[in-house]
Formats: sequence, structure tokens, C-alpha cells
Amino acid sequence: MRRILNALLYLLASGVQWRLLPHNFPKWSLVYYHFRRFHRLDVWRRLSHLLRVMVRHKAGRRKHASAGCLDSQSVKSTSVPGERGFDSHKRVKGRKRHVVCDTLGLPLEILVTNANVSDSKGARKLLQRAGRRRGSVKDLRLIWADAGYKQGFIAWCQKRGLRVEIVTAEPGQKGFAVQKRRWVSERTFSWLSSNRRLAQNYEVLAPLSESLAWIATIRLYIRRLA
Repeated sequence: MRRILNALLYLLASGVQWRLLPHNFPKWSLVYYHFRRFHRLDVWRRLSHLLRVMVRHKAGRRKHASAGCLDSQSVKSTSVPGERGFDSHKRVKGRKRHVVCDTLGLPLEILVTNANVSDSKGARKLLQRAGRRRGSVKDLRLIWADAGYKQGFIAWCQKRGLRVEIVTAEPGQKGFAVQKRRWVSERTFSWLSSNRRLAQNYEVLAPLSESLAWIATIRLYIRRLA
């Protein structure tokens, strides 16, 4: 099983196709079988949450975060089949990752949708699913987000006991500038995109893209705990 996990980490970091896994790993079909099996059992997400708690403990933080950052990232799709959409704002055809992370940038929940799904709609679906799982966001009380989440999202969160603060550019700002709190989620997307398999969308099914993102967080946490 350790060799299978190493094969998955190699595939994620290098972006190689399943059938092109080096021969020193188990057969690609066996690696893919266990990847799908653990996906169905929700192992990747639960393992990521367990490791995140250990990373937070090492950093002197509480087990569950009370504040988080919310953002989305549109990723281009390749020629592989599967549902996709067009993000007219970022001019990207593909899929969109919706992520809520803690103040350390560690993902609490991940959702992959078509790129044409609005940020507010994707965020509501993300938090609804996280609430049903009753795990990583149960203590969340404050969320920082950008102006793309103004449309109906603030009122929706208030009904559920969540306070949303919209982070906007400073008055008179010209050109690029790092905005407080928002840089945390941008750094998280940078961590995910450093894995070549996640630089573009190569998966036919969106839930499998989510599992690969969770494995990317596992890779990050293992490095921090080593």
C-alpha cells in the first residue's frame, strides 16, 4: 500500500498519465483501482483532515478553525471528455475549484464544479456539503471572501450563524497589491497548482478531481510533519 501511495504522489507531482507510471511502481491498473476504491470510501478527504489537525497542533492552533478564507480557482480543461463550463470573467473553459481554508491556508473543504458556476452558488453548495459531513467547518464562525461573493451569499450565511467579511481593494489602489486575508487562499491555490496533475483538469469526473486535490494536501501535510 505504501508503494501504491508513492505511485499516486508521483503521478500527482509529475502529471504523468496513468498508463505511463514507471515500472518500479505497481501496475497502473492496480494503483487506479485503489485510488477509486479509497475515493468511494471517502478515505482521501478524511485522511487529509486527520493530518491537517496534526499540522494545526504542531503550529499551536486549536483542532478546528473558527475563521477561514473562501475563494475559487478556474482551471482549463484538456481534450478529455467530461462536463465543463466557461468562466466568462476569467475567460477560462474548464472546471472551477471552490476552497475554504483556515488562516494557515490549509483546506477545510474542496468542491469542483463546472467553470460557469458562480462563486456564490459554488460556495453555498460547498458549505452545505461540509455541514452535512459535520467535521471540518463545525466551529467556523467567520469567513473572509472577495467581492464576487456579495450576491446573496452574505444573507445566506447570516441565517446559518456565519459572518462574512468582504475584502476589497484599498481606496486609490493602482495595479497589483496584496490584499489582507485574500493572499492566504491565493497561496493555497499556488500549493495545489504546483502539482502538475492539477495545473489543468485531466479528469473526466469532477469528484475524482476533488480526490486528487485532497491527495495534494496530504502530500503537503506529510512534508510539514516530517
